[in-house]
This record gives sequence, C-alpha cells and structure tokens, in this order.
Amino acid sequence: LLPLRRGVLRIALGVIAAALVGFAGPAGSARSVHQPAVQSELARLWRGGAISSSAYSSYLGSFNAALRTVKRLHGTRAAELESVIENLDGIAARGMLAPSRLPVLFLTLDRNRQWWTTGPLLSTYQRVEFPGSGLVWEYYPGQGIELQELASFATVNTLCIAGARQHAACAALLSELIPLAANRAGGPTWEYYFQLDRGLPPWTSAMSQGTALQALAHAYEALGNPAYLAVGNRALSAFTVAPPRGVAVRTSLGARYVQYTFDPARRDEVINAFLQSLIGLDEYAQASRNPLAEQLFTAGNAEAQAELSQFDTGAWSLYQPGIEDDLNYHELVTGFLGQLC
Repeated sequence: LLPLRRGVLRIALGVIAAALVGFAGPAGSARSVHQPAVQSELARLWRGGAISSSAYSSYLGSFNAALRTVKRLHGTRAAELESVIENLDGIAARGMLAPSRLPVLFLTLDRNRQWWTTGPLLSTYQRVEFPGSGLVWEYYPGQGIELQELASFATVNTLCIAGARQHAACAALLSELIPLAANRAGGPTWEYYFQLDRGLPPWTSAMSQGTALQALAHAYEALGNPAYLAVGNRALSAFTVAPPRGVAVRTSLGARYVQYTFDPARRDEVINAFLQSLIGLDEYAQASRNPLAEQLFTAGNAEAQAELSQFDTGAWSLYQPGIEDDLNYHELVTGFLGQLC
C-alpha cells in the first residue's frame, strides 16, 4: 500500500514530454494542446470498426470537455488536468490508444476533470475515492490523480477475507476493476498511465498484477463465482512474456518477475515487489488449481530463494541492490517472507 517507488518521484514531464512526446514546455505551463492525437486516433478506431459510433462520441465528448475545462482553470488545478491530457495524448501519439485501454484512460480523464474542478488540493501521494465507487486514486504531483491498481486490489483482498458482510463490497469493487484491464501480453493486464522515471505510459508491474491474481483468488473463495478464475487464468499471461510487454525475465533457475516493465534490469530489482508477486501467484494457484499458475510460482520462487541473500546485509534488508530499506519497507519485506515461509 506504499507508493510504487521509494523516495522522490522524479517528475520530469517537461523534459520527457518535450524530448519524447513532442510537447513544448513543462507540465503546468498554461497553454492549450495543439492538434491532439487523441481526436485523430479515436476517429481512426471508429472508421476501422474497432469502436462503436456511440463510444466514439462519448470518448470524444470527454476529451473535448477536458480541453474546455482546462482553459477555465488556473494554477495547480490547470497544471494537473493539463498533464493528464498530455499523458493521454502522448499515448495516442505513440499509437497505443488501443480499444481495451479506452475505458480506463477516459475514466482517468473524467475523474481528473471532476477533481480539479470541484475537489480540494492534495498532498503528495494522497489517496482519494469518489462517491459510489471503491476505486483508489493517488495523487502524483505534476500528473494528476491516477488509478492506483495495487491499492485497489489490496482493498479487494481486505473486503473478501473480512467475512460475509463485506462480500457485496468485494464483488462491487471487482466489477469496477475487471473492465479496466487492458489487453496486454496476451491477456487482461492492469496498467499504469503516468510517467515514472524513464518509463512512459502505459506500463505495468508484477506486483500489481500478482495482487490482482490474489484478489481474484480470494473473491472466488469467498463468493464461489468461477468467472473470477476465468479472468485470472487469462491474466497469468503477463507472467509468461518478457518486458516490456510482460513481467517475466527468464533465468537459469526459473524467472524473475519485475516491478516495472520499462526497467527490467537486475540492478533495479525491488525485492519486496518480487516477493509479493510470488504470494499472489501462490494463492491463485492454490485457489484455482491452475497448473500454469503453479509452474509460474515455482519458477519465481526458485529464483527468489537464490537471490534473497543478496538483499540481506546481516543486520537489515535492502530495497534494491545497494539501497537499504527504511523501517516500513524492512517490516514489509520480512512480512512477505514470513508469508512465503
């Protein structure tokens, strides 16, 4: 439930956008977006039959409403909504505005338009929810509020194991989350749509995908609905494909599952994320009896056991190679190890 990246989130929208996405000026500058790629890409999808005319009208209306709204806002509110528009337009400009991504991308746009018009200003990494929805959103300064898949699926886990009185809430939150998966690496994958370090959206994480599998397993056990396993069986595919599409890096012992698909380097491995992905795979394998889930857990577990000593200083734990955990992460990683043991 902690932020995805330890330390200061490197918000370099101005440099990254100007160099890689083609926007002139840093995020937060008061200007309009010229010739948005979103509009042309939506039209292309509609003309090609990938989306219906009603979907085309709805998404185009959402985007145009955001463009109108950002012109009326000022200061932080304008900067944050504009950055979300730019992230969306960058995804479109890179040819990644796939039909399966439209629901979550335009929900993100609409929620940001709503928040920055009527909601209070937020502190860094503050999490918020909206009335009538259990989805968790997190504020990343310079990039607006973003859907926090990891925290949302963690909430599903909490609800599903809390007893029968919470089962309806568990099912309701999953009914929101499942349609927000994108088709990636051969199956449903819950992605992130903001820039992080060197990573441009959309990207994904073994930690969030593993927690999604864990939540689907708990929902199946609590509610007995086999539809959750049908989704989970297809979601395993992310663990069979190498980055940047999937999360699996093959090794001589099995596989390492990476925290960031845009950064699979061994030197940047986040051990607590790897361990949590294994917990998710293991619990899903036990609930589903899916042989592939068991194979994926076994491959990752063998690699994690071999690597673990490299994250043990003898007195403390490492977050990444060469970087010590703070107390919160030390307790987190030792807790994950306790679960696996």
